[in-house]
Amino acid sequence: MAEFRMPSLGADMEAGTLVEWLKRPGDRVKRGDVVAVVETQKGAIEVDIFEDGVIERWLVEPGTTVPVGTPLALIGGGPAAGRAPEIAAAATVPAPAAPPRPVKQPAVPLPLEPEHRARRPHASPAARRLATEREIALDTLTGSGPEGAILRADVERAATALALRPAAPKHLNLTEMRRAIAAAMARSKREIPHYYLSTTVDLTRALAWLEAANATRPPAARLLLAASLLKAVARALDQAPEFNGYFTAEGFKPGAGIHIGTAIAIRGGGLVAPAIHDADKLSLDEMMARLRNLVSRARSGALRSSELSDPTITVTNLGERGVETVFGVIYPPQVALVGFGMPVERPWAVGAEITARRVLTATLAADHRASDGHRGALFLADIDRRLQSPETL
Repeated sequence: MAEFRMPSLGADMEAGTLVEWLKRPGDRVKRGDVVAVVETQKGAIEVDIFEDGVIERWLVEPGTTVPVGTPLALIGGGPAAGRAPEIAAAATVPAPAAPPRPVKQPAVPLPLEPEHRARRPHASPAARRLATEREIALDTLTGSGPEGAILRADVERAATALALRPAAPKHLNLTEMRRAIAAAMARSKREIPHYYLSTTVDLTRALAWLEAANATRPPAARLLLAASLLKAVARALDQAPEFNGYFTAEGFKPGAGIHIGTAIAIRGGGLVAPAIHDADKLSLDEMMARLRNLVSRARSGALRSSELSDPTITVTNLGERGVETVFGVIYPPQVALVGFGMPVERPWAVGAEITARRVLTATLAADHRASDGHRGALFLADIDRRLQSPETL
């Protein structure tokens, strides 16, 4: 019998609130299925499972806040032990110095009495909150959850049909998110011996190639420079694995794949960095599609737990914000962060001539326990070299 546990969704997470179950006891699940919604400082996250089996029973009822690692359900028919992948273990944070806030003890959810069902539609707490906000009567909806329960998705579909104004993304608490980010960054600067490098990249070839590639494309299918930058980083990591992974109590652990955490600003404040998985294996068009999809879902509060728990490196691009240079703070337990600034026009030597060129500052913040300045310089130079041959990305 395996245990499905409250996942760790980054170094800034200590506890989460189970919002609703999307699967019920007796349902068969397979790796990658979304089985629950958990609310954290980053908003409501869809939690996917990492093993095949059958849900035997729930251990925590919706609305309960529990620490990271708490068993949420029992899974039968799968591996004998609960899931403990290297990535999830690497992302787990140490116990906080101050006692965590009191949490409700896990309990097996009790079935509603028949007379209670007659008086009040069976609905998840998230669905009830959203229905109140959208002024939708629950007794007019048909539920798609376990035993006909009304889920948040059911309310959202009804709201769309009625053309009501959408609510704020998943009850995002920006104050809590900012507090969580601050805690993770304080830990990073306290524990990680950062070193910083920067280089200036000539974008002439990359921008000319993008312009030619986009000439016959409709706007929705056009490639952005951001996709080329991400792909250049992913390809360079093939030759620089010491920047792609985690530093734990046992030392450096390489990532199982190249999963680039992409920093995305949330409207109104806040930041998330969900992963684009296996970025080195994607074409530029696939990278662009993944990036668009990720940004859209991050800003609407529809990210999945696997996208937040396993980035192996983070890339932040502040060019659109008008910043020329960014020196980032590594997100623990990762060991590196690549930053890109705004393309600007500068005098540039081309052979014996000085001409105006569009250039960009690329930076690296890296963990001295996992790499050194020599390797970091080669890594940045490789990113530059790959951007000079954009057609090969």
